[in-house]
Amino acid sequence: MKLNIIRGILIVLILCVFFVIFGFSNQNSQTSGGTSQKVTEAITKNIKKIQDLEQNERKIVIDKIENVIRKIAHYSIYTLLGLLLMGLMSTFKIKEMDKIAVSLIIGVLYASTDEIHQAFVPGRGAQITDVILDSMGVLTGIFITMLVLEVFRRICRKKYENMT
Repeated sequence: MKLNIIRGILIVLILCVFFVIFGFSNQNSQTSGGTSQKVTEAITKNIKKIQDLEQNERKIVIDKIENVIRKIAHYSIYTLLGLLLMGLMSTFKIKEMDKIAVSLIIGVLYASTDEIHQAFVPGRGAQITDVILDSMGVLTGIFITMLVLEVFRRICRKKYENMT
């Protein structure tokens, strides 16, 4: 019963991440760019070296930073997806490689369909580099989950050994 509750929570969280990604991808280029620009401005507003630049130079620097922030956002949300997918797969008694494979396949498929979706949004386009970046994020999430679970198993094993 407890395992089904955990699985249910993980499935709901995965679906929430899917919807968030879909929502961001569904934004036209102006809306998406505006969101990234606000984040970039918030990050750079207190960096004196950037603020002291001439307006043209500042725009070039901020545009480069904005691109990096967009890529970090891609990577981060797909890392979260990888964490959740591997967390869900870890609730099943299947081989470790199968857990990794299923998590990775679902993550890469979603990243691919997300980029295809963007090809139909005004001002947006599909980029294979984003699929690769997203896939690396999923893989990172998978490995973080594996690491955390292994640490947890070792702690539990030590506690059990100390009790006996």
